[in-house]
Amino acid sequence: MPNEDLLDLARIRRAAERLRGRMFNPPCRRSEWLSDAAGRDVWLKLEIVQPTSSYKIRGAFNAALVLRERYGDAAPPLVTASAGNHGRALAYAARALSLPLTVYVARNAPRAKVDAIRACGAALEMRVDYDAAEHDAKRHASQSSDLFISPYAHPDVIAGAGTIGLELLEQFPELTDVVVPVGGGGLISGIAIALKTLASRVRITGVEVAASCPFTRSLEAGRIVKIAVGDSLADGLTGNLDPDTMTFDLVREFVDRIVVVDEAEVAAAMAALADHEHVIAEGAAATGVAALAAGRAELAGAHVAAVLTGANVDRNRLLQVLRDAGRQT
Repeated sequence: MPNEDLLDLARIRRAAERLRGRMFNPPCRRSEWLSDAAGRDVWLKLEIVQPTSSYKIRGAFNAALVLRERYGDAAPPLVTASAGNHGRALAYAARALSLPLTVYVARNAPRAKVDAIRACGAALEMRVDYDAAEHDAKRHASQSSDLFISPYAHPDVIAGAGTIGLELLEQFPELTDVVVPVGGGGLISGIAIALKTLASRVRITGVEVAASCPFTRSLEAGRIVKIAVGDSLADGLTGNLDPDTMTFDLVREFVDRIVVVDEAEVAAAMAALADHEHVIAEGAAATGVAALAAGRAELAGAHVAAVLTGANVDRNRLLQVLRDAGRQT
């Protein structure tokens, strides 16, 4: 029986087999304008086309399927905290597998994400911000039989996200660099484990936003530190790290560099993706593109992939970003 605590390439490959046929293997599409801006051959991994419009479906569905395999019909109810996309993805998986689910979310979570969670039948609990949602979700689990599924610090969630790394090498064998948005670190941890194991030459760059950069501050301090969290277009990336998260050590071991982008750069990237690629990207998804367009990513080679993580942005927020970009041109 596989070690339940071991997070490695074998676990990521088992996740890929488990997920086969349940979601898409999105293409990598070359971006002409971003290649020109970055001076490199840049491709976009289009996770925006997944059933829940974000990569989070990979980790959420993998974790739910593991529970079904382990417990069968006796699988416990689930509880999670989410900035929106993980909650939507886990609600989608829970509905498919007939698992009760409670999702704690921040009151300012995008309506597009909250409405989708509700539509899947999950119970919703609103809290003042993400940190409060995570705290109360974990307390809920400790005081009940419900099982807490972290949006970023659960090994099966990380393994599911890591399947992107396997696909990137299959689609783009000459890959030299991957640029990945960073919130809680689950996505970049999974991708980095897969790529550093299979192709250690690939440089992994994570991107945080200035309004919330817990990895940047914690890596500087050598330990997880609490930060002041501001508002951001990249709402899916904001919040403090769980003091117990495994992702801090994983990022420190497998990720080459973390860089930070500001709000103007995120907004410009969202607008540019709409203009040049004709795709909708939420703020969190646009951070990797922002780092490339602004020249903040120190790239190892000429062949770069940026993970476009999600498209769940409220219409009014997107329209405002596009209007503001129009005024600046």
